Amino acid sequence: MKTIYNKLLFLVLLFPFSILAQSTFTGTVLDQASNQSLPGVNVVVEGTQNGTSTDFDGKFSLNVKKGDVIVFSYIGYKNYAVVYASQKDITIVLQEDSSQLNEVVVIGYGSVKKKDATGALSTVSSEDFNRGPLVSADQLIQGKVSGLQIINGGGAPGEGAQIRIRSGSSLSAGNDPLYVIDGVPLDTGGGAVQGGRNPLSVINQNDIASMTILKDASATAIYGSRASNGVIIITTKKGKSGDMQVNYNANFSVGQITDYVDVLSAKQFSDFVMAKGTVAQQGLLGTANTDWQKEIYRTALGTDHNVSFSGGLENLNYRASLGYSDLNGILQKDNFQRVTLNVNLLGKFFDNHLKVEFTNKTSSNKNNYSERGAIGAAVSFDPTQQIYDDTYGYDYFQWLGSDTSNPADGIPDQEVNAGRNPLSLINQKTNKGLQYRSIGNVQFDYKLHFLPELKAVANFGYDYSSGKGYGFTDANYVVLGERNGNYNNLEEKKNQVMDLYLNYNKTFDALSTNLDFTGGYNYQNFNYINSSFTNDVINNVVNQGASSNETVNLQSIFARAIFSIADKYILTGSIRRDGSSRFTEENRWGNFPSAAFAWKISEEGFLRDNKVVSDLKFRASWGITGQQEIGKRYPTTPLYLNSTETASYQIGYDANGLPIYLQPYRPQPYNLNLKWEETKQLNLGLDFGLFDNRITGSAEVYKKNSSDLIVFTANPQGVGFSNADFYNIGDMEFKGVELSMDVYPVKNETVQWRVGGNITFQDAKVTKLNLIQSADSEGIIDVGGISGGTGNFVQNHQVGYSPNSFYVFEQVYDAAGAPVEGVYVDRNKDDQVNENDLYRYKKPSADFYYGFNTDVSYKNFDFSMSWRGSYGNYNYNNVYSNFGSVSTALPGNGNYLQNASSNVLETNFFTPQYSSDYYVQDASFVRLDNVTLGYSFPDALGKGKNLRLTGAVQNVLVITDYKGIDPEVSGGIDNNLYPRPRTYTLGLNVNF
Repeated sequence: MKTIYNKLLFLVLLFPFSILAQSTFTGTVLDQASNQSLPGVNVVVEGTQNGTSTDFDGKFSLNVKKGDVIVFSYIGYKNYAVVYASQKDITIVLQEDSSQLNEVVVIGYGSVKKKDATGALSTVSSEDFNRGPLVSADQLIQGKVSGLQIINGGGAPGEGAQIRIRSGSSLSAGNDPLYVIDGVPLDTGGGAVQGGRNPLSVINQNDIASMTILKDASATAIYGSRASNGVIIITTKKGKSGDMQVNYNANFSVGQITDYVDVLSAKQFSDFVMAKGTVAQQGLLGTANTDWQKEIYRTALGTDHNVSFSGGLENLNYRASLGYSDLNGILQKDNFQRVTLNVNLLGKFFDNHLKVEFTNKTSSNKNNYSERGAIGAAVSFDPTQQIYDDTYGYDYFQWLGSDTSNPADGIPDQEVNAGRNPLSLINQKTNKGLQYRSIGNVQFDYKLHFLPELKAVANFGYDYSSGKGYGFTDANYVVLGERNGNYNNLEEKKNQVMDLYLNYNKTFDALSTNLDFTGGYNYQNFNYINSSFTNDVINNVVNQGASSNETVNLQSIFARAIFSIADKYILTGSIRRDGSSRFTEENRWGNFPSAAFAWKISEEGFLRDNKVVSDLKFRASWGITGQQEIGKRYPTTPLYLNSTETASYQIGYDANGLPIYLQPYRPQPYNLNLKWEETKQLNLGLDFGLFDNRITGSAEVYKKNSSDLIVFTANPQGVGFSNADFYNIGDMEFKGVELSMDVYPVKNETVQWRVGGNITFQDAKVTKLNLIQSADSEGIIDVGGISGGTGNFVQNHQVGYSPNSFYVFEQVYDAAGAPVEGVYVDRNKDDQVNENDLYRYKKPSADFYYGFNTDVSYKNFDFSMSWRGSYGNYNYNNVYSNFGSVSTALPGNGNYLQNASSNVLETNFFTPQYSSDYYVQDASFVRLDNVTLGYSFPDALGKGKNLRLTGAVQNVLVITDYKGIDPEVSGGIDNNLYPRPRTYTLGLNVNF
């Protein structure tokens, strides 16, 4: 007993000394980038349970002893440790950890850790986006992702693009990916309407946080009927708790044309006409020296501004931004203006069990579409003629014919077949557009109090857009029928979305298994309203055009389960049952399952402590997706169209003897047997990281088979109510290999150098194409219409060949290597050359395409550049074929001349040879897309107020053997592409 008392007495005496040995450690934790306080940071004495977290102002207080190691940790930031040595009121600055930020990736109806993903997907964050005067989401990731090919439609500001993930999946149905913006799936192709350009330009590029590309069926099947062509998920930036942060971005750009179509100069053309023209044609030559292409193009100035405000209270985070863009095109009068507003609010209630998020993205676009016909006119108009001539009141020189419409006025009319003055097309024809669009949603995420592993999610969204395309033609325009003409095309699209689903996520420790189950219901309704009219000079409607009001409805139920076993083996399975109003009740519903497996090999014992292999994961997936996006909204419904008054049928006379007319109804084409396209896809993937992830990459091998292709094709004789309709008549096969890699040759506190690249090998082939479902019937469908002549096609779809393969004659050449006019190879050796000797020669799709990018940062300097290219793609040079003959330049049936491509001096073709394979040219290329140099000024405007200046050049150079002005042509037919300018940009970014 005495011993116990002595011990107690000793402890009592020791207690004050132990209290005195402890100290109170206080301080504040800040975010390095914004210098704002960070609430909720974990502050723990290493190796103990002694810890706390920062309050709303980022402050903390913790009892510690001298020599304790205190660790500060916060999700998305690098851990920071400090040894306590009696510091007073310390300030800790945490740095964002990009590797942690990229760990979580967005997938359909949820998110997963990147290391646990089983499907083929790629995420590009805002730090890795392309730089420059970019105004649409697709331009941010061009060349950045394997399996994703983006071809801009031309050099106009805000121009649309052809976007393909793994080549698409169809022939006549849509091949655009599905876009999902903050939980709202958009309409086909992004939901373009009248008055706009690129539908993805409605989102301000400065508001986008990341873009995730879902490529294989395992990743996309949860979206079912709309995911055959892949999915692009766009996530916008959110606010963070803390004081308000203000960010301002601005850039000023200057764009210049880099190349012109190679046509005859005034001197060459004059010599050409004098050598080959008749006396009458020689008399038509002018005395001017006009370079029409230089007359229609200009130096294009542009500016873009964006300011954002973000921050948050304890239970409410916010971010709002306002943007303005004003970009001129290099074509005279071409202009794109945009105002954007983006708002995001996130509220947390009931001890974080209920989260309510509201997002809205609203934009207003104003476009001045300069008359695109001027591009072709500038190529072909006579360079010996002057620009202006007001002799007959037309203001511009025009080719004039006989005075037939009103001989009494003494003013000659236009020469019907002649081209129009390019400057008159631009200045006497006005084409404009207005577009308004708002995309928004509110999402409720409730974690049940009595069962926190289960949460219920309700998402209600909308996408509303309205647009107007309108224009008019001046009263003194040369074409009589177009003078004082005007048009107004109106369009509305209303997209309503509702998602209701449950998510159950629980770890079963006894089984070392985590289950993540999601199941729910999706409703989406699309309403399309179109109308057109013309009005008179006092704005009264004088002609009401066609109008329509159509609806497409999609409804689905879906489920997905993800099993993670021992953090090594991951199994994913999903099923979606989709219904589309496009099909009859018998064919309305389709089932779209998927399954995937991933093995995290680096978690196995034999690799866990390996110094070389830091990450290694094998993936395998299979799935089926559907397709019903064919443009036509009621392809299976019997409908009738009311005839026009001019097609009325007289059925007799009334009591007054006046004729009675009946407007008959005409049946519209439809196909009751139309059903879903289906695409089955198998994918094998390998993700790897080496040397502590200084080298990371992935490899994918895939195979897709599309069956029951919905193809628009000619009707058999006596079938249907039109010449052509939609049928399920074909199959296709797609195969590909995708490789991507990022390497950090240098990575330390002073210098960081990253080198990234990707390459995609692809092959697509039509395996079945017929209307009578005969296994041995090949079938041919002509596509690829060209300018010149009437009804000419140079491509087709054929079994055993790539889609859109060129279908042409094989040109014969003389001993000097020049093409012989009208002489082609008799390929079937029947001693005559006719349509039976046409053959498939090359294709517009590349054998492989690639991207290369690198960025270097040294102290406050940063430098980046992006390259991309393709190999094995061919273009049909329609500029050469249309303007490359003597008879085109010197027409014998008209009182006019027109310029020729300089190629006419090489071929000496007298008449056009549209079907010659001579015009199918190699369009492989390497393009230096972007070079950017930046310098940051930390605390330039005060503590935490940072400034950054950048200089960038876009479209720096192109290396190619292609004879046209640009090898990158959507669809493979080059017909007066709007030139892509070289653009110089000066940018400013301020954070405070």
